[in-house]
Amino acid sequence: MPTYAYRCRECTSTFELNRPMSESSSPASCPEGHDDTVKLLTTVALTGSASAPVPAGGGGGCCGGACGCG
Repeated sequence: MPTYAYRCRECTSTFELNRPMSESSSPASCPEGHDDTVKLLTTVALTGSASAPVPAGGGGGCCGGACGCG
């Protein structure tokens, strides 16, 4: 289940809720009981690395050297 971040406009605290995507836009009360909250935009950081193979001949430039731009 996704985690959504919210901020309370009354006490300015931030909190997270685990809820189904179908309820992501539903109102959320802060832990202090205030109802004036707003959902925050969050980003997902992906870890790890994926290296692209280098074409034969070393490649280079923006398109592997085939267009003469590199």
